[in-house]
Amino acid sequence: MLNDKVILITGGTGSFGHKCVETILSRYQPKKLIIFSRDEFKQYEMAKKFPVEKHGCMRYFIGDVRDKERLQRAFQGVDYVIHAAALKQVPAAEYNPTEFIKTNITGAQNVVNVAADRGVSKVLALSTDKAANPINLYGATKLCSDKLFVAANAFVSQDVTRFSVVRYGNVLGSRGSAVPLFLKQRETGTVSVTDPRMTRFWITLEQGVDFVLKCLEHMRGGEIFVPKLPSMNIMDLVKSLCPECQVKIIGIRPGEKIHEIMVPLADARRTIEFKNNYVILPDHADILTRFEDSSGKPVPEDFEYSSGDNPWQLSEDELKILLDMP
Repeated sequence: MLNDKVILITGGTGSFGHKCVETILSRYQPKKLIIFSRDEFKQYEMAKKFPVEKHGCMRYFIGDVRDKERLQRAFQGVDYVIHAAALKQVPAAEYNPTEFIKTNITGAQNVVNVAADRGVSKVLALSTDKAANPINLYGATKLCSDKLFVAANAFVSQDVTRFSVVRYGNVLGSRGSAVPLFLKQRETGTVSVTDPRMTRFWITLEQGVDFVLKCLEHMRGGEIFVPKLPSMNIMDLVKSLCPECQVKIIGIRPGEKIHEIMVPLADARRTIEFKNNYVILPDHADILTRFEDSSGKPVPEDFEYSSGDNPWQLSEDELKILLDMP
């Protein structure tokens, strides 16, 4: 699918971008693979890992999704866009709301408009479980972003561009996540937990990239892809990673939930189930016709996909396998 294509990844110097580039280069022969991000030092470091001299398809493009004019230049001749650029830290969003709105909402709007203007074939945006029934600013901005990408299919009408969304849970081992934090705190003998009742969906970086590339191949435009993932209680996670440590309960941070949701109850009527994932279909009638021949099975009307009552619970052995721990 990606052979001889031009692919651009916004926010491409992050954890996802690194693994996505590594995966694409190992499986495909793209014409160009463009990293679009705003941090020149991260691009410098990434270029040492994936040098143009070794990988002739690599391009490094400094820019910000807030800058529509820069996107116009970067999207020229691009076939596929994977939109991973976002501000993501929940507590930071509560205290810097305007910055998150500029990047996560206005940036998404810019990506939509420029992709349509430039005739990009497919745009797949990365979302988060925090966008479902959001209670924090970060989740609210990502919900707005999701709505922008889904609705964009209606205004481009019969044009070539298609927009879809991938929504998944916490990435094991990614920067700023619980696993590297707990492993670092393990050295001190004390681990801090916000609330012992807390549960989360978990996915590895490799699984996330594989799912995104699969969705990029099969997307029709307007749908939100949700993988079936295991959940784990935060205390079970601590016991698995730091069995000898004391636990200090510090209280829920601003904007945190006890349990995360990936398919809200209100979306059950538009959700269909496949073997390994769910798909939330769009509300727009003119887009919905794209899915008339879908083989997905409708979920029950009272369905809600929550980490709190998810039947697939991650065991300690499964966690260690995912993290490649002894």
